[in-house]
Amino acid sequence: MSQKIALVTGAGSGIGRAVSLALAGAGFTVVLAGRRKEALEETARLGGDACVPCVADVTDPASVDALFAFIREKFGRLDLLFNNAGINASAPIEDLPYERWRAVIDTNLTGAFLCTQAAFRLMKSQNPRGGRIINNGSISAMSPRPHMIAYTASKHAITGLTKSTSLEGRQYDIACGQIDIGNTATDMAAGFARGVLQADFTTKVEPTFDVKHVAEAVLYMASLPLEANVLFMTVMATKMPFVGRG
Repeated sequence: MSQKIALVTGAGSGIGRAVSLALAGAGFTVVLAGRRKEALEETARLGGDACVPCVADVTDPASVDALFAFIREKFGRLDLLFNNAGINASAPIEDLPYERWRAVIDTNLTGAFLCTQAAFRLMKSQNPRGGRIINNGSISAMSPRPHMIAYTASKHAITGLTKSTSLEGRQYDIACGQIDIGNTATDMAAGFARGVLQADFTTKVEPTFDVKHVAEAVLYMASLPLEANVLFMTVMATKMPFVGRG
């Protein structure tokens, strides 16, 4: 994996940080993208010289264009994109404000599309041609929780984005896969330890698992040659109420 260039969005914390550090440890040069400069710099400090922070907002087409112009100018290519940036919003359907719906869709879906589009353009034109795109999906793409309609809709759509990218990428040696993750022990999932709303609208504590296992899974997907691909992978806390949920 030496001398390969990766881009991780949402690299300032949680899954993005863990994956960035794992990629750096495996020999990638990792461009760390996100909106919070201080958080990106902390990830870069942990990852050492292999990590290059770059402030960017994936919801802004101009910002995404600038990010990929930086990658093209500095490195000349991109071998891996991990579309990880994401947010959520919890509210009953009838109470969810339009602004919160739009923020989730813009970040989780449109942001992933804009980065995929830019990566596609670079990967198909670079020499050697091709690369890999990994989308951070969610088990919510398959089985929703109550009061999470924006998040669920965005992650369900990511599955369509993954399939379409995988299909169109064939002719350019661009592989695309998706990792669906359930209950990692990150700040975003801190509420699981206090209790989370279930399908029957009761509240129960749910188990979590170490984010390092997500990083290892993404690293495996990234390590494959381009003629092989993990189209979908689910990594979850073994005892979480997912299979048969509802």
